[in-house]
Amino acid sequence: MGEEYFVETEKMKLQEKDELSQIHFVLVHGISGGWCWYKIKSLMEISCYKVTCLDLKGAGIHPADPTTVLSFDDYNEPLIEFLSSLPENEQVILVGHSAGGLSVTDATHKFPKKVRLAVYVAATMLRTGFVTEQDVKDGIPDLSEFGEPIDVYDMGFGLGPEQPPSSAVIKRSLQRKIIYQMSPLEDSTLAAMLLRPGPIQALKSAQFKEGEDVEKVPRIYIRTAYDRVVKPEQQDAMIKKWPPQNVYTLESDHSPFFSAPFLLFGLIIKAASSFGCSD
Repeated sequence: MGEEYFVETEKMKLQEKDELSQIHFVLVHGISGGWCWYKIKSLMEISCYKVTCLDLKGAGIHPADPTTVLSFDDYNEPLIEFLSSLPENEQVILVGHSAGGLSVTDATHKFPKKVRLAVYVAATMLRTGFVTEQDVKDGIPDLSEFGEPIDVYDMGFGLGPEQPPSSAVIKRSLQRKIIYQMSPLEDSTLAAMLLRPGPIQALKSAQFKEGEDVEKVPRIYIRTAYDRVVKPEQQDAMIKKWPPQNVYTLESDHSPFFSAPFLLFGLIIKAASSFGCSD
């Protein structure tokens, strides 16, 4: 009896592990790189989930120079190519942080049948991208409280010195104050060493042609209550304009994958479970 019970218990454990391994999370960074998800990736893999962390064009270890990435389609190409390469019947859960929300929305419009769930973490969530002035106000960080742009950002001019900047990154001396004020010092130190400029011209050009089935993809928004980049009032405005199915709130800065990784992981899994993605 004891041996039979042990065998059946182990079979159940293996079956549960196999079912969990079928859930595929794709984590999409903002202006950073796939490296920013290292804590969440570890938690997911320890829990037997499949997880992919992509580098969009010019980010992370992608070889492109971000000052030369000028269109959103070009910037988001790695995510679109990845989804295109998946088998027709395979689905993923997309998780986008900050500007990565634009990438998630683009992918949801283009591949609604391949996205089981879209999770926005302190992210830009605009159904058709930057179409109106209100979209810009809601979705683009306003850091004027920290100084003039030249005082806040290091900028690159891929189109020439007389043209608007094509890339930007918050100055290293301000990064902890603005992006990581509640995060462990070692994480903000690592980020300062790895952070590359973001292709701001490409991001500002993000506009999406609505797909017919986009509303069939459930969406979750995870708010960050002490965010100094995408401020809570901006997040609330986007949530009100394009309401997701559920909204959760984290008591964190703009980088909950550093400042509240266990809570963020728990909310992502809770969101997946609430839409039957753990079956």
